[in-house]
Amino acid sequence: MRKLISSKLGLNQIFGFIIAPALFLFLILFTDLEPDNPQVTYTLAIAIIMAIWWVTEIVPLAITALLPVVLFPLFGIMNGKSVSATYFNHVIFLFIGGFLVALAMQRWNLHKRIALKILLLTGTSPARILLGFMTATAFLSMWISNTATAMMMVPILLSIIQKLEEFVPKKELKKYSVGLLLGIAYSASIGGIATLVGTPPNLSFARIFQIMFPNAPEISFSTWFMFALPISITVFAVVWIYLYLIFKPKTSWKDLQKGISFKQEYKKLGPAGWEEKVVFIDFVLLAILWLFRSDLSIGNVSITGWSSLLGNPSFINDGTVAIGMAIILFLIPSKKGKTKIMDWPTAVKLPWNIVLLFGGGFALATGFKESGLSLWFGEQLSGLAGMPPILIIFTICFGMTFLTELTSNTATTEMLLPVLAGLSVSVNVNPLLFMLPATISASMAFMLPVATPPNAIVFGSNRITVMQMAKNGFILNIIGAIIITLFTYFWGMEVFDLSFGALPPWAVH
Repeated sequence: MRKLISSKLGLNQIFGFIIAPALFLFLILFTDLEPDNPQVTYTLAIAIIMAIWWVTEIVPLAITALLPVVLFPLFGIMNGKSVSATYFNHVIFLFIGGFLVALAMQRWNLHKRIALKILLLTGTSPARILLGFMTATAFLSMWISNTATAMMMVPILLSIIQKLEEFVPKKELKKYSVGLLLGIAYSASIGGIATLVGTPPNLSFARIFQIMFPNAPEISFSTWFMFALPISITVFAVVWIYLYLIFKPKTSWKDLQKGISFKQEYKKLGPAGWEEKVVFIDFVLLAILWLFRSDLSIGNVSITGWSSLLGNPSFINDGTVAIGMAIILFLIPSKKGKTKIMDWPTAVKLPWNIVLLFGGGFALATGFKESGLSLWFGEQLSGLAGMPPILIIFTICFGMTFLTELTSNTATTEMLLPVLAGLSVSVNVNPLLFMLPATISASMAFMLPVATPPNAIVFGSNRITVMQMAKNGFILNIIGAIIITLFTYFWGMEVFDLSFGALPPWAVH
């Protein structure tokens, strides 16, 4: 839809092929942000052309992400070997390993079995059907692609809606089905924020934070989970209550329980096969190993991680675990034909474009740091130091949420996190106070079909209008920004031991 509108107006071509290169050349030839350090200006010029190309998508996002490989060495910002090295690291392997396990789940229909099992547990009243679909979607999107989750859940939902037509008045069902569709779209994004592998911006944050502050403590799967899960649950509860109150049917559904049977749908899957059981065990073990790899400390409570039992616990990271558990699936034979539980034809479905997009963001973040551009931005924004931190956090959440309505949330996160890192140093505030809420807010765009793939998939059902999504999404965007602000300000203090008014030792260069 975004591409269709842009092509009619010709704005993509104008901005991408004319304005972006013109801005790039103007900055390179006629601007000097820091006289003693021209690399600051050069890095900004490259960042601007990448930002415009990412927004307009005149070339694929992954191709734009490769610009630093050429331009950073050309303008003396970074050595070509160093730039190339930023494109493949342990965070990339965390993504690849997690996605391989997710592809195995999809290959053997385990994700569908999990979804229907959750729906069986929730029941068949209007509130419970909505809760069931949202819970199944949110849980699956914690571990597999938000896009894949939505694509799997929407057909299940449409089949249930068809069944409901036998029992519910058409006008009433039309309104209620809008709430169900929005519930799937929104819970796919909400569930994704709970884990590091749930959505690409989370992984971008983990790596960019390490690039900007190499001496900082690691943001592990477990520490992220401890911080983000309560936010995910709170936003989920608010969205469920809101959607039910707005779209609930006016009449009672007394005969519904007899006619709608998730049990019948579940029975169609047949008994769980050997392959499903193996993938499920591998998936559960992966989650446990991620959660308890490193030490967990919240307040006075501390749990020692399993990696401490090894000779060099620091050698193990979440990417190591992800790849290890994924490789196991390639070794175990399937009982259906001469194949293994996981094979290469399935593995090649990995979204390599996202891998390159990650790499481009990591390269850009490294360039921001090496050139001094992040600190330059921080100095320009140092006037914000007089504002209360909670107000700055809310401004970041609000701006990020609405910005990603029209842009790639991963690309936007990778552009802004280095800037926020520089800002935090300039105003003497722990960088996590700005970077964490920005990352989570990138996944909270609920207004437009183009904002996230789940929104677009739901809109593609032709059962919902842009106005319905925009009106309800606008309200939820604001609620989400408030919730993220409050959790960062209060809960973040406990999980990450944050404090105001003084930079932690690892953030002092």
